[in-house]
Amino acid sequence: MLLAGTEREVWMELELAQVGYDHPDVVALVAAVQAEYVERYGSPDDGPVDLTEFADGNGLFLLGRIDGRPVATGAWRRSAVVALGGGPTAELKRMYVVPGRRGQGLSRLVLAELERTAQLAGVDVLVLETGLKQPEAIGLYTSSGYQPVPGFGHYSGHVLSRCFGKRIAAQDAGAAGS
Repeated sequence: MLLAGTEREVWMELELAQVGYDHPDVVALVAAVQAEYVERYGSPDDGPVDLTEFADGNGLFLLGRIDGRPVATGAWRRSAVVALGGGPTAELKRMYVVPGRRGQGLSRLVLAELERTAQLAGVDVLVLETGLKQPEAIGLYTSSGYQPVPGFGHYSGHVLSRCFGKRIAAQDAGAAGS
């Protein structure tokens, strides 16, 4: 991936580590994103999340740091959702970048690493749910090749919910032959 200016500097500074959902920095950033949901939607995300979903091959949770400070999170967990022709599926969760670091390409870097690690774990399709009051997230996902898929899970049918998916195995297999 070619990065310019500030994005290149951030890429070189960002340290991504696989951690548990109960890691203290993750707990703090998840609380921050929940506070943001309250501001945008009037309540926190009450979709079910189990700590074990991101461990032991069931998923992965990433924590991004710059200069030792936590600045970003993102995760995937295996899912039974069938989308975009099927295949092993995982759901993206808890994508978040602290406000002072937005607009620097961090979310794209976290997303790329989530896609890479999910593919290495045998995932063919990534799906996600986001909301209409998060236009930045929708822009990130659609510009990264995600397309609308039918609603699923906890927010299926919710008027503000939007679901997206992307075949990661097909994309990477095609790129390898280029």
